[in-house]
Amino acid sequence: MYDVIVIGARCAGATTAMLLARAGMKVLLVDRAALPSEIPHGHFIHLHGPRRLARWGLLEPILATNCPQVTSILSDFGDHALTGHDLVVEGVPLGVAPRRMQLDQVLVDAAVEAGAELRDRFAVQDYTFDGERMTGVVGRDARSATRVTEEAAIVVGADGRNSRLARRVAAPVREEAPRATCWYFSYYSDLPCTGLELYGRPGRVIFVFPTNDDLTGLFVGFPIDELAAVRADVEGHILSTVDAIGQLGERVRGGRREERFYGATQLPNFLRKPTGPGWALVGDAGAHKDPFMALGICDALRDADLLAEAIGDGLAGRRPLDDALASYEQRRNEATLPDYHANLAMAQLGPLPPQHLRLRAALRDNPEATNQFFLATEGMVDPQAFFDEENIVALIAGAAVAQA
Repeated sequence: MYDVIVIGARCAGATTAMLLARAGMKVLLVDRAALPSEIPHGHFIHLHGPRRLARWGLLEPILATNCPQVTSILSDFGDHALTGHDLVVEGVPLGVAPRRMQLDQVLVDAAVEAGAELRDRFAVQDYTFDGERMTGVVGRDARSATRVTEEAAIVVGADGRNSRLARRVAAPVREEAPRATCWYFSYYSDLPCTGLELYGRPGRVIFVFPTNDDLTGLFVGFPIDELAAVRADVEGHILSTVDAIGQLGERVRGGRREERFYGATQLPNFLRKPTGPGWALVGDAGAHKDPFMALGICDALRDADLLAEAIGDGLAGRRPLDDALASYEQRRNEATLPDYHANLAMAQLGPLPPQHLRLRAALRDNPEATNQFFLATEGMVDPQAFFDEENIVALIAGAAVAQA
Protein backbone atom coordinates (compact mmCIF):
# COMPACT_ATOMS: atom_id res chain seq x y z
CA MET A 1 0.00 0.00 0.00
CA TYR A 2 1.39 3.36 -1.08
CA ASP A 3 0.48 6.83 0.05
CA VAL A 4 0.47 8.05 -3.54
CA ILE A 5 0.75 6.48 -6.99
CA VAL A 6 1.83 8.92 -9.72
CA ILE A 7 1.12 7.91 -13.32
CA GLY A 8 3.55 9.55 -15.73
CA ALA A 9 7.22 10.22 -14.97
CA ARG A 10 7.76 13.34 -17.07
CA CYS A 11 8.08 16.88 -15.77
CA ALA A 12 4.76 17.09 -13.87
CA GLY A 13 4.72 13.54 -12.55
CA ALA A 14 8.38 13.22 -11.61
CA THR A 15 8.27 16.58 -9.83
CA THR A 16 5.12 15.63 -7.91
CA ALA A 17 6.69 12.31 -6.89
CA MET A 18 9.91 14.04 -5.82
CA LEU A 19 8.13 16.59 -3.65
CA LEU A 20 5.90 13.98 -2.02
CA ALA A 21 8.85 11.66 -1.35
CA ARG A 22 10.85 14.53 0.12
CA ALA A 23 7.92 15.06 2.48
CA GLY A 24 8.32 11.48 3.69
CA MET A 25 5.52 9.79 1.78
CA LYS A 26 5.63 6.35 0.21
CA VAL A 27 5.37 7.03 -3.51
CA LEU A 28 5.17 4.80 -6.56
CA LEU A 29 6.05 6.55 -9.84
CA VAL A 30 5.15 4.67 -13.05
CA ASP A 31 5.50 5.34 -16.75
CA ARG A 32 4.66 3.22 -19.78
CA ALA A 33 7.84 4.32 -21.61
CA ALA A 34 11.36 3.02 -21.12
CA LEU A 35 13.20 5.90 -19.46
CA PRO A 36 15.06 8.04 -20.33
CA SER A 37 13.56 8.85 -23.72
CA GLU A 38 13.15 11.93 -25.85
CA ILE A 39 9.72 13.36 -26.64
CA PRO A 40 9.04 15.96 -29.36
CA HIS A 41 7.60 18.72 -27.20
CA GLY A 42 8.54 22.33 -26.58
CA HIS A 43 10.90 22.71 -23.64
CA PHE A 44 11.60 26.37 -22.88
CA ILE A 45 11.28 27.00 -19.12
CA HIS A 46 10.80 30.57 -17.94
CA LEU A 47 8.55 32.70 -15.69
CA HIS A 48 8.44 31.02 -12.26
CA GLY A 49 9.95 27.75 -13.53
CA PRO A 50 13.68 28.49 -13.09
CA ARG A 51 13.10 29.83 -9.57
CA ARG A 52 11.35 26.64 -8.52
CA LEU A 53 14.09 24.51 -10.03
CA ALA A 54 16.69 26.56 -8.15
CA ARG A 55 14.77 26.27 -4.88
CA TRP A 56 14.56 22.50 -5.24
CA GLY A 57 18.29 22.22 -6.00
CA LEU A 58 17.67 21.12 -9.60
CA LEU A 59 18.79 24.11 -11.66
CA GLU A 60 22.48 23.27 -11.36
CA PRO A 61 22.00 19.59 -12.37
CA ILE A 62 20.04 20.78 -15.42
CA LEU A 63 22.79 23.22 -16.40
CA ALA A 64 25.29 20.38 -15.91
CA THR A 65 23.65 18.51 -18.82
CA ASN A 66 25.42 21.03 -21.07
CA CYS A 67 22.34 23.23 -21.15
CA PRO A 68 23.11 26.97 -21.28
CA GLN A 69 21.40 29.63 -19.21
CA VAL A 70 19.22 32.06 -21.15
CA THR A 71 19.83 35.58 -19.84
CA SER A 72 18.89 37.75 -22.82
CA ILE A 73 15.83 38.19 -25.01
CA LEU A 74 15.12 39.75 -28.39
CA SER A 75 11.47 40.55 -29.10
CA ASP A 76 10.63 41.61 -32.67
CA PHE A 77 7.04 41.99 -33.81
CA GLY A 78 7.87 43.95 -36.93
CA ASP A 79 7.79 47.27 -35.06
CA HIS A 80 10.67 48.25 -32.80
CA ALA A 81 12.77 45.26 -31.83
CA LEU A 82 13.46 45.24 -28.10
CA THR A 83 16.46 43.59 -26.49
CA GLY A 84 17.05 42.81 -22.82
CA HIS A 85 20.41 41.73 -21.40
CA ASP A 86 21.75 40.25 -18.17
CA LEU A 87 18.28 39.11 -17.09
CA VAL A 88 19.33 37.35 -13.91
CA VAL A 89 17.86 37.88 -10.43
CA GLU A 90 19.56 36.38 -7.36
CA GLY A 91 21.53 34.02 -9.56
CA VAL A 92 18.47 32.68 -11.39
CA PRO A 93 18.33 33.32 -15.16
CA LEU A 94 15.33 34.27 -17.24
CA GLY A 95 15.14 30.76 -18.65
CA VAL A 96 16.62 27.41 -19.55
CA ALA A 97 15.69 25.08 -22.40
CA PRO A 98 16.95 21.55 -21.68
CA ARG A 99 15.96 18.82 -24.11
CA ARG A 100 13.24 16.67 -22.61
CA MET A 101 15.40 13.58 -22.22
CA GLN A 102 17.84 15.52 -20.05
CA LEU A 103 15.18 17.42 -18.11
CA ASP A 104 13.04 14.38 -17.37
CA GLN A 105 16.08 12.37 -16.30
CA VAL A 106 17.15 15.03 -13.80
CA LEU A 107 13.64 15.11 -12.36
CA VAL A 108 13.27 11.31 -12.22
CA ASP A 109 16.69 10.95 -10.59
CA ALA A 110 15.66 13.53 -7.97
CA ALA A 111 12.42 11.65 -7.27
CA VAL A 112 14.26 8.34 -6.84
CA GLU A 113 16.93 9.96 -4.69
CA ALA A 114 14.14 11.33 -2.47
CA GLY A 115 12.80 7.80 -1.99
CA ALA A 116 10.14 7.35 -4.67
CA GLU A 117 9.94 3.89 -6.25
CA LEU A 118 10.19 4.06 -10.05
CA ARG A 119 8.73 1.53 -12.45
CA ASP A 120 9.13 2.44 -16.09
CA ARG A 121 7.69 0.25 -18.86
CA PHE A 122 4.65 -0.11 -16.62
CA ALA A 123 1.36 0.39 -18.46
CA VAL A 124 -1.66 1.28 -16.34
CA GLN A 125 -4.64 -0.59 -17.76
CA ASP A 126 -7.38 0.08 -15.23
CA TYR A 127 -8.15 1.53 -11.82
CA THR A 128 -9.60 0.12 -8.62
CA PHE A 129 -12.41 1.76 -6.65
CA ASP A 130 -14.17 1.52 -3.34
CA GLY A 131 -17.54 2.93 -4.31
CA GLU A 132 -16.77 6.23 -6.03
CA ARG A 133 -13.32 6.59 -4.47
CA MET A 134 -10.31 5.54 -6.54
CA THR A 135 -8.06 3.23 -4.53
CA GLY A 136 -5.31 2.11 -6.92
CA VAL A 137 -4.22 0.97 -10.36
CA VAL A 138 -4.07 -2.23 -12.34
CA GLY A 139 -1.16 -2.44 -14.74
CA ARG A 140 1.22 -4.62 -16.67
CA ASP A 141 4.95 -4.58 -16.04
CA ALA A 142 6.71 -5.13 -19.38
CA ARG A 143 9.81 -6.53 -17.70
CA SER A 144 8.01 -9.35 -15.93
CA ALA A 145 4.98 -9.51 -18.24
CA THR A 146 2.83 -9.72 -15.14
CA ARG A 147 -0.43 -7.98 -14.32
CA VAL A 148 -0.34 -6.34 -10.90
CA THR A 149 -2.61 -4.26 -8.70
CA GLU A 150 -1.22 -1.53 -6.49
CA GLU A 151 -3.20 0.51 -3.97
CA ALA A 152 -2.76 4.02 -2.61
CA ALA A 153 -4.58 6.70 -0.67
CA ILE A 154 -4.56 8.85 -3.81
CA VAL A 155 -3.72 8.29 -7.48
CA VAL A 156 -2.26 11.19 -9.45
CA GLY A 157 -2.65 11.36 -13.22
CA ALA A 158 0.32 13.09 -14.82
CA ASP A 159 -0.40 11.24 -18.03
CA GLY A 160 -0.68 14.10 -20.50
CA ARG A 161 -3.41 15.93 -22.36
CA ASN A 162 -5.05 12.64 -23.41
CA SER A 163 -5.06 11.45 -19.80
CA ARG A 164 -6.51 7.99 -19.42
CA LEU A 165 -7.22 8.68 -15.77
CA ALA A 166 -9.20 11.80 -16.69
CA ARG A 167 -11.28 9.77 -19.16
CA ARG A 168 -11.87 7.01 -16.63
CA VAL A 169 -13.34 9.38 -14.05
CA ALA A 170 -14.99 11.62 -16.68
CA ALA A 171 -13.22 14.68 -15.26
CA PRO A 172 -15.39 17.69 -16.17
CA VAL A 173 -13.92 20.32 -18.49
CA ARG A 174 -14.05 23.75 -16.83
CA GLU A 175 -12.68 25.84 -19.74
CA GLU A 176 -12.24 24.92 -23.39
CA ALA A 177 -11.32 26.64 -26.65
CA PRO A 178 -10.56 25.39 -30.19
CA ARG A 179 -7.03 24.71 -31.35
CA ALA A 180 -5.36 27.90 -32.53
CA THR A 181 -1.95 26.95 -33.92
CA CYS A 182 0.25 24.16 -35.24
CA TRP A 183 4.01 24.10 -34.75
CA TYR A 184 7.00 22.57 -36.51
CA PHE A 185 10.52 22.62 -35.16
CA SER A 186 14.02 21.21 -35.35
CA TYR A 187 17.56 21.71 -34.05
CA TYR A 188 20.58 23.29 -35.75
CA SER A 189 24.30 23.47 -35.27
CA ASP A 190 26.30 26.50 -36.38
CA LEU A 191 23.27 28.73 -35.86
CA PRO A 192 24.56 31.45 -33.50
CA CYS A 193 22.13 32.16 -30.66
CA THR A 194 22.93 33.36 -27.17
CA GLY A 195 19.43 33.99 -25.82
CA LEU A 196 15.73 33.72 -26.48
CA GLU A 197 14.58 35.29 -29.74
CA LEU A 198 10.89 35.86 -30.39
CA TYR A 199 9.62 37.06 -33.75
CA GLY A 200 6.01 37.77 -34.54
CA ARG A 201 4.48 38.55 -37.91
CA PRO A 202 0.84 38.37 -39.04
CA GLY A 203 -0.07 34.68 -38.99
CA ARG A 204 3.40 33.57 -37.88
CA VAL A 205 5.48 33.28 -34.72
CA ILE A 206 9.08 32.10 -34.34
CA PHE A 207 11.05 31.05 -31.25
CA VAL A 208 14.82 30.56 -31.33
CA PHE A 209 16.85 29.53 -28.29
CA PRO A 210 20.02 27.66 -27.29
CA THR A 211 19.71 24.15 -25.91
CA ASN A 212 21.92 21.18 -25.02
CA ASP A 213 25.11 20.28 -26.85
CA ASP A 214 25.57 23.62 -28.61
CA LEU A 215 22.39 23.20 -30.63
CA THR A 216 19.81 25.88 -31.35
CA GLY A 217 16.11 25.14 -31.34
CA LEU A 218 13.97 26.73 -34.06
CA PHE A 219 10.20 26.59 -33.47
CA VAL A 220 7.71 28.08 -35.94
CA GLY A 221 3.98 28.45 -35.30
CA PHE A 222 1.25 28.72 -37.94
CA PRO A 223 -2.54 29.15 -37.76
CA ILE A 224 -4.24 25.78 -37.37
CA ASP A 225 -6.28 26.33 -40.55
CA GLU A 226 -3.01 26.26 -42.53
CA LEU A 227 -2.03 22.84 -41.19
CA ALA A 228 -2.64 20.90 -44.41
CA ALA A 229 -0.58 23.33 -46.50
CA VAL A 230 2.27 23.49 -43.99
CA ARG A 231 2.34 19.71 -43.55
CA ALA A 232 2.69 19.29 -47.32
CA ASP A 233 5.93 21.33 -47.36
CA VAL A 234 7.23 21.85 -43.84
CA GLU A 235 10.73 22.97 -44.76
CA GLY A 236 9.48 25.35 -47.45
CA HIS A 237 7.09 27.05 -45.04
CA ILE A 238 9.70 27.33 -42.30
CA LEU A 239 12.33 28.78 -44.62
CA SER A 240 9.94 31.29 -46.18
CA THR A 241 8.92 32.36 -42.67
CA VAL A 242 12.46 32.90 -41.39
CA ASP A 243 13.50 34.53 -44.69
CA ALA A 244 10.89 37.22 -44.02
CA ILE A 245 12.92 38.25 -40.95
CA GLY A 246 16.04 38.89 -43.06
CA GLN A 247 19.04 38.26 -40.81
CA LEU A 248 17.34 35.26 -39.19
CA GLY A 249 16.84 33.60 -42.56
CA GLU A 250 20.52 34.06 -43.34
CA ARG A 251 21.54 32.54 -40.02
CA VAL A 252 19.23 29.54 -40.40
CA ARG A 253 20.41 28.87 -43.95
CA GLY A 254 24.01 29.17 -42.76
CA GLY A 255 23.47 26.56 -40.06
CA ARG A 256 23.14 22.79 -40.29
CA ARG A 257 19.90 21.04 -39.36
CA GLU A 258 20.86 18.08 -37.18
CA GLU A 259 17.46 16.40 -36.78
CA ARG A 260 14.25 15.93 -38.71
CA PHE A 261 11.38 18.37 -38.45
CA TYR A 262 8.99 17.54 -35.63
CA GLY A 263 5.35 18.56 -35.59
CA ALA A 264 3.02 19.55 -32.76
CA THR A 265 -0.48 19.79 -34.16
CA GLN A 266 -2.82 18.39 -31.50
CA LEU A 267 -2.81 21.39 -29.19
CA PRO A 268 -6.16 21.75 -27.41
CA ASN A 269 -6.90 24.46 -24.89
CA PHE A 270 -8.69 23.28 -21.76
CA LEU A 271 -8.83 23.20 -18.00
CA ARG A 272 -10.22 20.07 -16.43
CA LYS A 273 -11.48 19.68 -12.89
CA PRO A 274 -8.26 18.29 -11.44
CA THR A 275 -9.50 16.43 -8.37
CA GLY A 276 -12.06 13.93 -7.19
CA PRO A 277 -12.41 11.21 -4.56
CA GLY A 278 -9.05 9.47 -4.44
CA TRP A 279 -7.59 11.05 -7.58
CA ALA A 280 -5.94 14.20 -8.90
CA LEU A 281 -4.60 15.51 -12.21
CA VAL A 282 -1.45 17.55 -12.72
CA GLY A 283 0.40 19.05 -15.68
CA ASP A 284 -1.14 18.68 -19.15
CA ALA A 285 -3.61 16.13 -17.79
CA GLY A 286 -5.32 18.91 -15.85
CA ALA A 287 -4.64 21.96 -18.02
CA HIS A 288 -3.31 22.20 -21.57
CA LYS A 289 -2.57 25.43 -23.39
CA ASP A 290 -1.35 26.52 -26.80
CA PRO A 291 2.47 26.79 -26.81
CA PHE A 292 2.56 30.51 -27.70
CA MET A 293 3.60 31.71 -24.23
CA ALA A 294 5.58 28.52 -23.45
CA LEU A 295 3.57 27.89 -20.28
CA GLY A 296 3.59 24.09 -20.31
CA ILE A 297 6.61 23.12 -18.21
CA CYS A 298 6.69 26.09 -15.84
CA ASP A 299 2.99 25.62 -15.06
CA ALA A 300 3.50 21.86 -14.64
CA LEU A 301 6.20 22.57 -12.04
CA ARG A 302 3.97 25.07 -10.26
CA ASP A 303 0.95 22.75 -10.22
CA ALA A 304 3.08 19.86 -8.96
CA ASP A 305 4.17 22.14 -6.12
CA LEU A 306 0.57 23.07 -5.29
CA LEU A 307 -0.67 19.49 -5.52
CA ALA A 308 2.13 18.06 -3.38
CA GLU A 309 1.36 20.63 -0.69
CA ALA A 310 -2.35 19.75 -0.76
CA ILE A 311 -1.73 15.99 -0.62
CA GLY A 312 0.77 16.50 2.20
CA ASP A 313 -1.78 18.47 4.20
CA GLY A 314 -4.45 15.84 3.60
CA LEU A 315 -2.42 12.74 4.34
CA ALA A 316 -0.78 14.30 7.39
CA GLY A 317 -4.19 15.09 8.84
CA ARG A 318 -3.71 18.85 8.87
CA ARG A 319 -7.02 19.08 6.99
CA PRO A 320 -9.42 16.61 5.34
CA LEU A 321 -7.88 15.25 2.13
CA ASP A 322 -10.86 16.17 -0.04
CA ASP A 323 -10.82 19.74 1.31
CA ALA A 324 -7.10 19.99 0.64
CA LEU A 325 -7.58 18.79 -2.93
CA ALA A 326 -10.40 21.29 -3.47
CA SER A 327 -8.02 24.06 -2.41
CA TYR A 328 -5.51 22.77 -4.98
CA GLU A 329 -8.08 23.28 -7.73
CA GLN A 330 -8.87 26.78 -6.52
CA ARG A 331 -5.22 27.80 -6.28
CA ARG A 332 -4.41 26.28 -9.67
CA ASN A 333 -7.28 28.13 -11.32
CA GLU A 334 -6.34 31.45 -9.73
CA ALA A 335 -2.76 31.00 -10.88
CA THR A 336 -3.41 29.81 -14.41
CA LEU A 337 -6.62 31.42 -15.72
CA PRO A 338 -5.21 34.92 -16.43
CA ASP A 339 -2.35 33.43 -18.47
CA TYR A 340 -4.73 30.91 -20.09
CA HIS A 341 -6.88 33.71 -21.52
CA ALA A 342 -3.94 35.96 -22.44
CA ASN A 343 -2.27 33.04 -24.19
CA LEU A 344 -5.40 32.25 -26.19
CA ALA A 345 -5.59 35.84 -27.39
CA MET A 346 -1.95 35.88 -28.49
CA ALA A 347 -2.22 32.47 -30.16
CA GLN A 348 -4.57 33.97 -32.74
CA LEU A 349 -1.33 35.35 -34.29
CA GLY A 350 -2.83 38.76 -34.96
CA PRO A 351 -1.21 42.20 -34.56
CA LEU A 352 -0.24 43.49 -31.15
CA PRO A 353 -2.83 45.74 -29.48
CA PRO A 354 -2.18 49.48 -29.97
CA GLN A 355 -1.36 50.01 -26.29
CA HIS A 356 1.34 47.35 -26.48
CA LEU A 357 2.82 48.99 -29.57
CA ARG A 358 2.88 52.39 -27.84
CA LEU A 359 4.74 50.98 -24.87
CA ARG A 360 7.23 49.13 -27.08
CA ALA A 361 7.88 52.33 -29.03
CA ALA A 362 8.51 54.20 -25.78
CA LEU A 363 11.03 51.57 -24.68
CA ARG A 364 13.00 51.56 -27.93
CA ASP A 365 15.73 53.99 -26.81
CA ASN A 366 15.58 53.23 -23.08
CA PRO A 367 17.70 50.14 -22.32
CA GLU A 368 17.20 50.34 -18.55
CA ALA A 369 13.41 50.49 -18.84
CA THR A 370 13.48 47.73 -21.48
CA ASN A 371 15.32 45.45 -19.06
CA GLN A 372 12.74 46.24 -16.38
CA PHE A 373 9.96 45.54 -18.88
CA PHE A 374 11.31 42.05 -19.56
CA LEU A 375 12.02 41.35 -15.89
CA ALA A 376 8.48 42.40 -14.99
CA THR A 377 6.92 40.46 -17.87
CA GLU A 378 8.75 37.35 -16.67
CA GLY A 379 7.76 37.95 -13.04
CA MET A 380 11.40 38.29 -12.00
CA VAL A 381 10.57 41.65 -10.40
CA ASP A 382 7.22 42.97 -9.20
CA PRO A 383 5.12 43.35 -12.38
CA GLN A 384 2.60 45.63 -10.69
CA ALA A 385 5.26 48.25 -10.05
CA PHE A 386 6.40 48.36 -13.68
CA PHE A 387 2.96 48.10 -15.28
CA ASP A 388 1.41 50.63 -12.92
CA GLU A 389 -0.53 53.11 -15.04
CA GLU A 390 1.46 56.10 -13.79
CA ASN A 391 4.74 54.40 -14.69
CA ILE A 392 3.54 53.51 -18.20
CA VAL A 393 2.23 57.03 -18.81
CA ALA A 394 5.55 58.48 -17.61
CA LEU A 395 7.54 56.18 -19.91
CA ILE A 396 5.45 57.11 -22.95
CA ALA A 397 5.58 60.82 -22.14
CA GLY A 398 9.33 60.70 -21.56
CA ALA A 399 9.89 59.00 -24.90
CA ALA A 400 7.74 61.64 -26.67
CA VAL A 401 9.81 64.44 -25.11
CA ALA A 402 13.09 62.74 -26.09
CA GLN A 403 11.93 62.34 -29.69
CA ALA A 404 10.62 65.91 -30.01
